[in-house]
Amino acid sequence: MPPGPRAAGPGWWLATVLIAAGVLMPVASLAWLAAGGNAAHWAHLAQTVLPQVALNTAWLLAGVAAVVLVVGTGTAWLVTACDFPGRSVLHWALLLPLAMPSYIVAFAYLDLLHPIGPVQGALRWLLGFESPRQFRLPDLRSLPGAVLLLGFVMYPYVYLTARTMFMNQPAHLMEAARTLGEGRWGAWKRVALPLARPALAVGLSLALLETLNDIGASEFLGVNTLTVAVYTTWISRSDLPGAAQIACAMLTAVALLVLLERHGRRGQRFGSVQRMRAAPPRRLNGAGAWAATTATALPVLLGFGVPAAYLAWETVKRLHGGGVSHALLASAANTLMLAAGVTLVALLAGLVVAWTTRRTRAHGTPSQWPARAATLGYALPGTVLAVGLLPPALALDAGFARLIGHDGLPLLGAGVVLVAACAIRFLAMPLGTIEAGLARLPPALEQAARCLGDTPNAVLRRVHLPLLQPAIAAGALLVFVDAMKELPATLLLRPANFDTLATWLYAEAARGSYEEGAVAALLIVLAGLLPVAVLARTMNPPDTHR
Repeated sequence: MPPGPRAAGPGWWLATVLIAAGVLMPVASLAWLAAGGNAAHWAHLAQTVLPQVALNTAWLLAGVAAVVLVVGTGTAWLVTACDFPGRSVLHWALLLPLAMPSYIVAFAYLDLLHPIGPVQGALRWLLGFESPRQFRLPDLRSLPGAVLLLGFVMYPYVYLTARTMFMNQPAHLMEAARTLGEGRWGAWKRVALPLARPALAVGLSLALLETLNDIGASEFLGVNTLTVAVYTTWISRSDLPGAAQIACAMLTAVALLVLLERHGRRGQRFGSVQRMRAAPPRRLNGAGAWAATTATALPVLLGFGVPAAYLAWETVKRLHGGGVSHALLASAANTLMLAAGVTLVALLAGLVVAWTTRRTRAHGTPSQWPARAATLGYALPGTVLAVGLLPPALALDAGFARLIGHDGLPLLGAGVVLVAACAIRFLAMPLGTIEAGLARLPPALEQAARCLGDTPNAVLRRVHLPLLQPAIAAGALLVFVDAMKELPATLLLRPANFDTLATWLYAEAARGSYEEGAVAALLIVLAGLLPVAVLARTMNPPDTHR
């Protein structure tokens, strides 16, 4: 009889607990730092800062929620239930805005829609006006402008989850509704949409968490949100306790979003595990077909096509006008080093937590809190994470400096704290892919290796790691690209004179230098296309209905 499963050794368990504690530490530190501020400080923030920024944030989240639900759900249903010209391309092209960070889209549209920019200049020429004083479009730097821009960037989160649910809905449910007298619209409203509610809740919560994490687009567009207030309070006013107090308000918003996602999935049940026949797409003709093509192509153009074309054009102009600067090349090198370091740390931590969780679950240990705690980092906005991580990082850095006889802050100066912050934020990605990969491996493989005399650690090294290579590669790709795009934590925790492509773009936008910033933005977008391409191949199997 093969040896039974063993729990993870004390070293694995201790490492997992330390990783979970490292993820929870910024939250505890944030609460301690906020409590350190006096009552008068709290009262001043409550009267002068928090009401307006909280209202701006609430309106921004509500507006983005409306846009992503309408656009994401509508496009997901169209490409799943209907057949129209361009569907074979649009069903994966609708994912492309995932490769476009929101601050890059804001950067592009601010130049395109500037009063003396190309779009308004062309409109004035067509209408016979000579100056912006005679004709100009509404200013993009506004709350409605931020809602529309972020909505057309964030809708793929809802599209992705909604389409997956629509693809897996069995045809007989819709057919039963039609048999009972419901039309196509009534069947969709009363059957398909309620069944997709859990998926919509997940996608919506992800989109709103990303909106809450945004700092570049909100600041570029002049919307003072909680995230922008944390940054300006810390950097511009040198008020770390005040920034921590505002960050605590952000944590309240995060908690509400998590509760929203849980509420949307409450009572979720599955009627059968058997594979059922999916509904074939309905062929559209005439004006309806072209209306569906337009409705699904417009989000792709607004969220990806137009800003990507602008970045490519500005990059070509810059390359022809004198090439890129050495500082930009140095920022690109820094970005690659940072992303590689974050990927390595996050992968190792994810492997430790996933392996320990598998061993303890197999052994029947009921406590899985370290694995759950390790995934909480993704819900923390970068600004919140940076504010909470700074006090313990400073204390650790001071002790380490005394130990090695070094003046200054060696860990912060070397970027170690920045790497740790990004690894905490993105740990959920490799942890999820590795756990999914381990779940697909049959226990018989481990039992056979144990029968041949291998220890659990040898089984991991000789059996599991080779089989987990696809899962590890997928997690590494996701972390690497997201680390390249990360802006809030990088702005707050980067060493002196250390720029990444994201912070370089942020600085260029602040100076109004669009050509140089376009090169950095295009490099980030090209990197972001890699996981989107992998995701498109994963979720879009060949269309067998055509």
